[in-house]
Amino acid sequence: MNTEYVIPFVFGTKADGERFTDRKEETKALLQNFTHGVNTIIISPRRMGKTSLVERTINLIEDCDIKIAKFDAFGCRCEQDFVDALATAVMKATSNKWEEWMENAKTFLTRFVPKISVGPDPMNDFSVSLEYNRANHTTEDILQLPEIIAREKGIRLLICIDEFQQIGEFADSLTFQKKLRSVWQLQSHVSYCLYGRKKHMMENIFLSHSHPFYRFGDIMYLKKISKTDWVSFICQRFEATGKIISKDLAREICVTTDCYSAYVQQLAWFVWIQTDDIANEDCLNKAIKRLLDANESLFINQTEKLSDFQMNFLHAIADGIHTSFSQQNVLNRYRIGTSANVSRLKKSLIEKDLIDTIAPNQVDFADPILCLWLKKRVWRQ
Repeated sequence: MNTEYVIPFVFGTKADGERFTDRKEETKALLQNFTHGVNTIIISPRRMGKTSLVERTINLIEDCDIKIAKFDAFGCRCEQDFVDALATAVMKATSNKWEEWMENAKTFLTRFVPKISVGPDPMNDFSVSLEYNRANHTTEDILQLPEIIAREKGIRLLICIDEFQQIGEFADSLTFQKKLRSVWQLQSHVSYCLYGRKKHMMENIFLSHSHPFYRFGDIMYLKKISKTDWVSFICQRFEATGKIISKDLAREICVTTDCYSAYVQQLAWFVWIQTDDIANEDCLNKAIKRLLDANESLFINQTEKLSDFQMNFLHAIADGIHTSFSQQNVLNRYRIGTSANVSRLKKSLIEKDLIDTIAPNQVDFADPILCLWLKKRVWRQ
């Protein structure tokens, strides 16, 4: 049995094969950047499929001289964590077997004492940490490691770093960003793809004139996949598994999730498992309930410590108000304090990744299902 068709929708992990939809233009542009060594920054709200897009594009690279190093910076809490993760990813990408990466460690890390931890699979399950004298400029040395290895081996390296915005949380983050930029901008055999789920932090790092990574590379904004493409995809995936869903019901899935990729796939999956032969409104309603149940703990955690003013501000947005919050009737109706309080509320909720700027002076929920949960289960609208 073909398991790809047993699981027609995927969420919480990368979408691949037949479960990856559209993104043709973005894939084409990203592939050109990867092939020609152009640094790329991908910025979008969370749940838009950034990781799936990167993985999909990597699989399309035909040049065998391009090696891919990948790591997720979410677990990095400091500069040393980051450079250790970078060293590990580079060593794995440029070594084909145990003996080779051991030899690489000796050859390219001669100024350090590598501590290598090995799991059950020595080829893929290992990590590298480095003991060194902090009096030496060792961070810069590790940052130069990809270029040194690529030049020595006659290859090109593409380094993909997910959750890159995490470096903004490091102590003395700007100093570390300066170190990264000063080394990376001089590398000719290495290119970088940097992306993360916190849109406002990524914009702060890459769009601020005062930050080191300003104009570092090609900035790609990942937009929503259109309803038309999603409807076609959902109907096709149902049909491929011997079930039927109408275009109207598929469109309701898109409207409910506001076309956020991960949520479209998740809600479509919940509808699919409720469906015996033909999906109907009852299947959709049960699926929406399950979607809210699945995310409720997260949403409670995100909102339980918000102030009354912050919750009231979210209530206004949920009611369709996206601008002009300082108008007296809005201030009075939603009890959000004075007009001077509006900018503070916007700033705090953007920093918490609960709302996002969608146009000059306009904001909306960063997560459409959080909005739906608040309306249905908190405010009982």
